[in-house]
Amino acid sequence: MFRNARIAVIVPAYNEAEHIGLVLRSVPEYVDHVLVVDDGSHDATAQHASTVGDRRVRVIRHASNLGVGKALCSGYRAAFATGADVVAVMAGDGQMHPDDLANLLEPVVAGRADYAKGDRLSHPDVLVRMPFTRWLGNHVLSCWTRLATGLRVQDSQCGYTALHRRAAERLAWDELWHGYGYPNDLLGRLAQAGLCVRDVAVRPVYADETSGIGLRHALVVIPFVLARVALRRAKLALATRSASARLGRQLPAASALALAVNDAPLPPHEG
Repeated sequence: MFRNARIAVIVPAYNEAEHIGLVLRSVPEYVDHVLVVDDGSHDATAQHASTVGDRRVRVIRHASNLGVGKALCSGYRAAFATGADVVAVMAGDGQMHPDDLANLLEPVVAGRADYAKGDRLSHPDVLVRMPFTRWLGNHVLSCWTRLATGLRVQDSQCGYTALHRRAAERLAWDELWHGYGYPNDLLGRLAQAGLCVRDVAVRPVYADETSGIGLRHALVVIPFVLARVALRRAKLALATRSASARLGRQLPAASALALAVNDAPLPPHEG
């Protein structure tokens, strides 16, 4: 447990046989459950995860590759079913440093946030550790995400996150985007639910792993997801204004009725 809260970690993985063992052995001891979601891997990811020798580890397998968003949805359902109060996400490629997990969990466990999100772009060594193209792309996508969601997130694409059970219960998991763009869609839905999202600085970690996000995702898929988020936000704002306008029209009539009742003469006393 972490400060009297039960913690589960989801590890989404697709063809991560080379890294998954190291990732699982690095999960801090205070974590109660570790759920690896093998999203239709073609290599030995599931086998390596199953034989890591940690009783906390459970492997969930998708028969085919359904996308990182779908993998995380499966993981969240299974993780909260264990009784976890907070569920964190650590990638199967080792890009998330385990020493940063406590700082990520702290505001969520303390009740200062419903969802904490890693922020690599604010780390002092970001320009040294993160390839320039990724640094630039993350800044652009984060700017678009701020515009679409209204949230002041600095690193929208960072998958190192922590979510409280109370926030998870307010989200429609089946409606979330299932592929790349999932973090952006989730941020939009958190904002529309009025939940508190907080950035936490984490270190950028890059080695020999290969990013699954290509130009098509960055230039087409994620902008499309953000357009959907912005449209939902606009519809919600319009519905709220319409409801306020209707209420405003009803209030004068209700006030006049109340005034008329208050000014009416009292009935004669009988007794």
